[in-house]
Amino acid sequence: MAVPFRPLRREDRLFSGFTCLFSVFTSANKNGSVVALRVVFLCCLKCLQKLSSSRMKNATVGRPLFGGALSATIPHSAKDISELREIPDNQEVFAHDHNDQSIIVELLELQSHVQNGDAARYHFEDVAGSNKASAPGTSEVRAVVALPKSDLSLEGCSSAFLLTGTQCVAKFNEEAKNTVTIHLGLFRLPQFSTDVLVTFNDPLSISPGSSSAVGMGGEQQEDTEPWTLQDFQRLLQSLRLHDPDVFG
Repeated sequence: MAVPFRPLRREDRLFSGFTCLFSVFTSANKNGSVVALRVVFLCCLKCLQKLSSSRMKNATVGRPLFGGALSATIPHSAKDISELREIPDNQEVFAHDHNDQSIIVELLELQSHVQNGDAARYHFEDVAGSNKASAPGTSEVRAVVALPKSDLSLEGCSSAFLLTGTQCVAKFNEEAKNTVTIHLGLFRLPQFSTDVLVTFNDPLSISPGSSSAVGMGGEQQEDTEPWTLQDFQRLLQSLRLHDPDVFG
């Protein structure tokens, strides 16, 4: 009668380009001769790594905002800037972990003197002022479209708009200016006297004299895919309000 199977060895082997980890078990008769062999594949390491990497690159992360008062789907590779420096209480700021893209969520006072798409333009011009891009030729609005309420998750929103434009922005008060595409989502909540502003800063061209140009020629890594407009639209569509007390 054969003795029970017992472990013989564990090895890594290359099968069809994948590194597989497996264990070999044997069963022997009373004379010590092997009469049965069993190979158990434990995992396909490279395959799992590729699958995990692919899912991580395409995955989105639902995050609480403002202490859980709101939430939204934040794109992959987002770094919470509040972990690095102090952020105003009315802002949530995220930066891409591998490039100069950033997303800012702000709770602002309702600008009731401007309506509809003009409100989005007003906030774009206010951002331009903060970026020192108010001079002629340094900012441009390319499009303003209304966002259908049926596509939004933010209840109580009276209207919403998506503005796309460009601004010439200097980083850290540098002389060199980079051209940045700005996607601006505006949610109007008059019942709370609040405009919720979500801004996606997406560098279009980097000046050679900018500190952002350092290291740009390096090899692209698999997990450094930039955020897309679709990622930003997904964020806008997923924005939810959980606690109205956040508006005071």
